[in-house]
Amino acid sequence: MTLKHTTSDIPVVIIGAGPVGVTSALLLARRGVRSIVLERHDDVYPLPRALVADDEVRRILQAMGIGEAFAPMARPGNGLRLLDNRHRVMAEFRRSGQGVHGYPQTSMFEQPELERLLRDTLAPYPECELRSGTEVTGIGPDPQGPVRVTYRDDEGEHHLWADAVLGCDGANSLTRQAIGAAWEDLRFEERWTVLDVRTTAEVRCWEGVDQVCSPDRPATFMRISEDRYRWEFRLSEGEEQLPIRDLVRPWMPPSFDGDFEIIRERAYTFRARIASRWRSGRVFLLGDAAHLTPPFIGQGLCTGLRDAYNLTWKLARVLEQGADERLLDTYESERKPHARHVIRLAVAMGWAMTGGQDGAADIRRRLLALACRIPGLTEAAGRDMSPPLSAGPLVRSRNRRYGRLAGTPCPQPWVDVDGRRTRLDEVLGDHFTILTAGCPSPSLKALARGLGLQALSVADLQDDGTLAAWLRRGRADAVLLRPDRFVMDVVPAGGRGFLDTAAWAPLLCTTHGHFEQTVPAPRSAGSRFRPSKLVSPTVPHHRGASQIS
Repeated sequence: MTLKHTTSDIPVVIIGAGPVGVTSALLLARRGVRSIVLERHDDVYPLPRALVADDEVRRILQAMGIGEAFAPMARPGNGLRLLDNRHRVMAEFRRSGQGVHGYPQTSMFEQPELERLLRDTLAPYPECELRSGTEVTGIGPDPQGPVRVTYRDDEGEHHLWADAVLGCDGANSLTRQAIGAAWEDLRFEERWTVLDVRTTAEVRCWEGVDQVCSPDRPATFMRISEDRYRWEFRLSEGEEQLPIRDLVRPWMPPSFDGDFEIIRERAYTFRARIASRWRSGRVFLLGDAAHLTPPFIGQGLCTGLRDAYNLTWKLARVLEQGADERLLDTYESERKPHARHVIRLAVAMGWAMTGGQDGAADIRRRLLALACRIPGLTEAAGRDMSPPLSAGPLVRSRNRRYGRLAGTPCPQPWVDVDGRRTRLDEVLGDHFTILTAGCPSPSLKALARGLGLQALSVADLQDDGTLAAWLRRGRADAVLLRPDRFVMDVVPAGGRGFLDTAAWAPLLCTTHGHFEQTVPAPRSAGSRFRPSKLVSPTVPHHRGASQIS
């Protein structure tokens, strides 16, 4: 057989078709950006790995158009419970059934179901092609220009020239090697065995996560679905085989001798690492290629999906609308501190819960038990674990005088629009939005007209008072929301306008001379709001007229 050698051009190449890679492709496709996804495996990995989504990730799934389809797959979780080595409850970290993003703070699900939903949703989009059974062998040359991606399949070797490359290729990332990034070790490494089981037994479960704080055998337990459960047990040095039945007995009915099918039993090494750099030119790292998080707070996949959500709207503006290239610098500066925070929190929780294996382990467990008795501490620990975005070009600095909303997400309540009850983001669409506490001032109206923004008053949204209370607590008369729903700038209470317009406006202006590429359509008769729609696979659309290469 003669092997082919082909070359083609594409705006974006995505390496890896896991949840982060397909999410990136789907978000780009909904903005009209073409991509090719290269994946080594032929199908979705059939066994569950990630099991937890927080309310922010549920909101990202909504932005991809799969929020309603995902809902039947998800089961709200109560949070996390700490048990001593005799399985007595030391503390409960409750998670709310309704988080700031409009969804349960913790949802349990099976990763293969999510991955199939993502792929099925992506398939109709002409903007993306998924090429399975491919092996990427090279990424280069100069990252300052178009990037060449070389891959092999059954037909031979191929070259793709891309305006941008997203490395979603996991912990052993070739992309990370290509940009010369090194791992920074955040000082956590332990071997655990992961056990997935199917059984009809009445397993003792509180519909959350159990963490057993034991000097001899720290463990994690949770229910995955109706009849599937996961246990994780730390392995001692040199240990390979575990007495499974004995270890799971505390959760099982007395003298149970029924069905107990072990779906998977595999040893993993949990590590805490972060890449020294996440970008070189137009080559980016996302997900496990950029960071590795121990699983103790269920944020591994969540952090990767946040990467995709943060980067894709910025990349689309640069590629499709000719926005300033410096916009892409904000990806690493915003996401890396957040990922580091999550990893450190996971490491701290891991050491506190498992105690580690050093001489101070018992002391840590005793201090933890005492700390959990402090009034309000467990409630505070159960709140949203995402810190505000760091101040930068797209987030003004936060201070007491002007409130603390900058860099934080806008809450998402249910709103009433022309008699239709819907979630806030369905009204906002994929736009920058000025959200005001009262009627927009003449200066804000003029700014909105000049920049092609939509301006909405919370009074017209007819929510349950959440938005007005949020602005009041933040001492703001108005906020500027980014497409990812984070607050970019504020009009402080009693102020006349935004504080940092001169800093952010140049970054977001496009080659069309406007802030937004497309000014929303005029209001229809009898409607208070401009329609705001993303590209869908069945709705015709027009791609931007400008592209940077």
